[in-house]
Amino acid sequence: MLQTVGISWFWWGQSIMIDADSLITEHIDIWTTAIKKRSATGRGNNKKIELTGIKKLRELILELAVRGQLVPQDPNDEPAAVLLEKIAAEKAQLIKDKKIKKAKVLPDIGEDEKPFELPSGWEWTKLGLIAEIAPRNQLDDNVQVSFIPMPLITTNYKGSHGQEIRKWSEIKKGYTHFSDGDIGLAKITPCFENSKVAVFSGLKNGYGAGTTELHIARPFGEMISHYFVLLYLKAPQFLQVGKTKMTGSAGQKRVPVGFFAGNPMPFPPLAEQHRIVAKVDELMALCDQLEQQTEDSITAHQTLVGTLLATLTSSKNTEAFSQSWARIAAHFDTLFTTEHSIDQLKQTVLQLAVMGKLVPQNPNDEPASVLLEKIAAEKEQLIKDKKIKKAKVLPAISDDEKPFELPCEWEWVRFGLLFKSFSNGLYKPSKFYTEQGFISLRMYNIQNGEINFSAAKRVELNPNELEQFLLEENDLLINRVNSKELVGKTAIIPAFQEPLVYESMNMRAKSFINYISAHYLNLFMMSQLAKDSISSFAKEAIGQASINQGQVSSIKTPLPPLLEQHRIVKKADELLTLCDQLKTRLSAAQTTQVHLADTIVKQVVN
Repeated sequence: MLQTVGISWFWWGQSIMIDADSLITEHIDIWTTAIKKRSATGRGNNKKIELTGIKKLRELILELAVRGQLVPQDPNDEPAAVLLEKIAAEKAQLIKDKKIKKAKVLPDIGEDEKPFELPSGWEWTKLGLIAEIAPRNQLDDNVQVSFIPMPLITTNYKGSHGQEIRKWSEIKKGYTHFSDGDIGLAKITPCFENSKVAVFSGLKNGYGAGTTELHIARPFGEMISHYFVLLYLKAPQFLQVGKTKMTGSAGQKRVPVGFFAGNPMPFPPLAEQHRIVAKVDELMALCDQLEQQTEDSITAHQTLVGTLLATLTSSKNTEAFSQSWARIAAHFDTLFTTEHSIDQLKQTVLQLAVMGKLVPQNPNDEPASVLLEKIAAEKEQLIKDKKIKKAKVLPAISDDEKPFELPCEWEWVRFGLLFKSFSNGLYKPSKFYTEQGFISLRMYNIQNGEINFSAAKRVELNPNELEQFLLEENDLLINRVNSKELVGKTAIIPAFQEPLVYESMNMRAKSFINYISAHYLNLFMMSQLAKDSISSFAKEAIGQASINQGQVSSIKTPLPPLLEQHRIVKKADELLTLCDQLKTRLSAAQTTQVHLADTIVKQVVN
């Protein structure tokens, strides 16, 4: 017995067979903890994480299947060489009977084309030698058949599909033909890379047509397991090589029919084909169970973390808060082990900050009501001096509008009352960007509550434009046009060595910095309280949401005394930094788990 990364290998005749059940169970921790965050969600998939380990396990099962390492060989099986002779004879008879046309002769497979060594009894062949490629149906126009567009072809390993019913006369021209038992491979990107392959079955009257972006193979006779061919087309190596053979322009690349028909294909005895398909069914069912258990565990963990953190924000007094925190602190290492849970913790920190539960109150602090009086007086003077325009009067906040009770000396206030002015940024199309102009901040430069200067653009401005759109330290930059999830994100303008301006998808808010901490307002805008307000009035059109100055001004804002604002910002910064450190360590651990899964796969198939 050989040992490689804890995997058991067994000799069987002249080949090596993998104990697939042990491969799953002995490394179950790696398969279930190798998880990646999705960079983006694809159509029809709203999951934010990918169970990478289980995905790699599925791919490994498929690769072992077509290499002859998943089930033992049986010396009593009729060899694949004899099977190929029978298939060739049947193909010749079909040509003689004029049921199929004689295809172009495919070249022999050279030794350098064979990617791995085959088990005893197997042979290398090509799909074009054992199946008719791109068959055509001859049917009466009035026959009802199945119509299958690309969205109805799944990516699952069983090759299942949906169907619509049409008359043959409606779809016989301009579409790909197929019948029950045919195998269809999506040839266009990204459907090919996503492994859209179907074994057509249950078609209306046994026939169908569909998307033109399919290659079709119709195996000769009953001497081929159509589902083994499916496994071959879904195996990682076939997909990897296929990507290198694609032709066409970006977004419209396609796998050529020559690769589909002529790529070297491993071919086992028929009895073994059936054993392989059965074993894959069994192992994929185990993967399904493993995936469901992992997803259930993740969901339960998220619910638990959310419930426990909610006890902090809902606590009625200091004693209840302390008890809730003690419960969380006792299990901190097991609660905050996922990116989602750490994000929940960060959001809770922000919510506690704006509820007055993050730092203790000091009765000696100047009350927020006095701050508001000073702000009102300064605003009145600025209007009198014609430095700012008189804004529309904002309505008072009634008691039934207040989402929670504030500590003593805090006040509920409309967001707009805390600022001297709001203004939208400049409109400069991308063709005006230059190498030497002023840095112009776009919505992409607002990241996680801060200004990120990477990939910042520059624009040329005249003196009047520069004066109008010039940003100053402690200005609050608010993104006013973006996706529903991101619109309303904010950042504080830092001290910077050169002038900064801002573009039209952002608005600038100038606060009364003598009485208000801009950083506290930035924290507030990152809290769920502010996000919920923005979400309630953000208008969405063509995938973009937008907000305006009046809507932002109306947001109900909890205002603490100025000294407490500074204490809140300091404490929140400490805790959010700890959260970021936790996330960094978690990301490193997840990367390690993914690498371990990769290592196991490489050790097995190489």
